[in-house]
Amino acid sequence: MNSCNPAIRYNATVSRQWVSGSGVDLSDIAELRRLREAQPDLASAIDLQIELVKLERRVRARVPLPALAFDPERVQAQMAAGQPLLRFSDLPLSWSDLRFLFRSVAELMKRHEALDEADARLAEALAREANRLEALVIQWFTTAVEPASAAPPPETAGLEPVVQMAMRPFLTRCAEVCSRLDLSAWTRGCCPLCGGEPEFGAITPSAERLLVCGRCLTRWRFDALTCPFCGNDDRARITSFASRDGLYRISACDVCRRYLKAFDGRHASRPLIFDVDTIATLPLDAAAIQRGYQS
Repeated sequence: MNSCNPAIRYNATVSRQWVSGSGVDLSDIAELRRLREAQPDLASAIDLQIELVKLERRVRARVPLPALAFDPERVQAQMAAGQPLLRFSDLPLSWSDLRFLFRSVAELMKRHEALDEADARLAEALAREANRLEALVIQWFTTAVEPASAAPPPETAGLEPVVQMAMRPFLTRCAEVCSRLDLSAWTRGCCPLCGGEPEFGAITPSAERLLVCGRCLTRWRFDALTCPFCGNDDRARITSFASRDGLYRISACDVCRRYLKAFDGRHASRPLIFDVDTIATLPLDAAAIQRGYQS
């Protein structure tokens, strides 16, 4: 996990009407089905995504909004210090729901050949051993929030997508509560709420770049020509290329060799839909990897 890196300051108050999140709009499943018709080569990944969206929505409906109260002075102090706002104790966790999600996500991924047999067996064992799973989840969360002081848990290596999906309903509920906070002082490439790395980006019609957290789906503004992973802002060492229709772009760093996909709203008739566009851009992942970059 890379540490958070500074970049140019932008107002982080983002309209949720322009960037649609996971589990919020029923149109995401309809869009995924349309994508399957348009790109049959992605059918397996799309079928898995539909099942994951349904599963997450099923649990998310039971997750209460957390009673979070952030003092404006505390928010600004933490923003200035580069400290994400959420603590693990803030999360509205139900360990029974989390174990159910963890096991169910692993089963779905195995069924769709997105998780190998060894990792599937490990996931099943962890789901049965409450203390072991709890320790893993706490360390997974803390590694993002305090990257300098926590080593990634070795068991997370093959199970990161499983843990991330299982935790998403609880983290996105926190993000709902925090959606009206003034995060404009945040200048980092990691999430201002949970400390997670960006998994996707969006270019607004006014050409600003938003980063989308892979954990809680929070969005924040970030300089379009700075690498969020290592802070490289040398334009000559940032490689950018787009899909044929111009709807998606990749920004790749020639320093850390990481890349980030983005939805280009300047060429779109709809907002970014996270659960759809992360799948629609799988061919771009292959193109980036072929060029020697990694996500």
